[in-house]
Amino acid sequence: MKTSIIESINALPPLSKTIIDINTVYANEDSSIHDLAKVIENDPMIVANLLKTANSPLYSFGREIKNIAQAVSLFGMNMTRSIAIGNSVRKLLNVDMQPYGITPDKFADISSMQAKLMIDWYKKIDKDKAEKLYLAAFLQETGKILIANAIIQDDETISFQSEVENSSNVAMVEKSYVDVTTSEITAAVFEFWKFESEFCEIIKYADNPKAAPDELKEYSTALHIVKTIIPINKPFSEMSINFGLQQAKNTGYSSSILENAINDLVQIHSEDKN
Repeated sequence: MKTSIIESINALPPLSKTIIDINTVYANEDSSIHDLAKVIENDPMIVANLLKTANSPLYSFGREIKNIAQAVSLFGMNMTRSIAIGNSVRKLLNVDMQPYGITPDKFADISSMQAKLMIDWYKKIDKDKAEKLYLAAFLQETGKILIANAIIQDDETISFQSEVENSSNVAMVEKSYVDVTTSEITAAVFEFWKFESEFCEIIKYADNPKAAPDELKEYSTALHIVKTIIPINKPFSEMSINFGLQQAKNTGYSSSILENAINDLVQIHSEDKN
């Protein structure tokens, strides 16, 4: 890992008090949806982001969601926590994604779509695993923020962006420039913030799931498949979808379940663009 990235991780600001409180509520088995909503309602930024997400085309709740209690009730504790942490982390890290050729808003959209595909796909396989994977999918691209910063500092934005734009394997491009991939950096970031070790390990191997410990291989493989289908440079391209479906088939998944989830999300994505 490049020294500049290690220094960036060691210099990360602490998570906000709201996120710490959200994690505390989530970890308490006796906590309720009401308890979580009460913590969140005091943070205007998280409230705004949750309501924006609840009313986005990705989540068709059938009516306008006007208050945080509604949003938390509809999302549930796990998804609410994931969305709150994801948006807060991106705000905390001061996102500049120019080296990847996208805007901060596009980066946020891709993270949201990866998480939505994960939950829609995996809830048909194992609901408990789906909820665990949702947060990982939402946050697994976080390391790209630090890579982008390193590329900008090294004045390599133009060459890096060109390679990313034309690559079918963004992780390999990252490795050639900064010696590590997004998943490894993301894991290091959340280790620094003292997230659960299993969560960090699941993400750590998302760019190379074959290297994951046996007990985590399924999770890392699922993350890899989702980011293959919705890569940062070519989300939902025919090639990326075919690659993802082939990976799923090769690792023993039902391609039809995944394909149905993809088709539903592609339709939403297409309507949102139009």
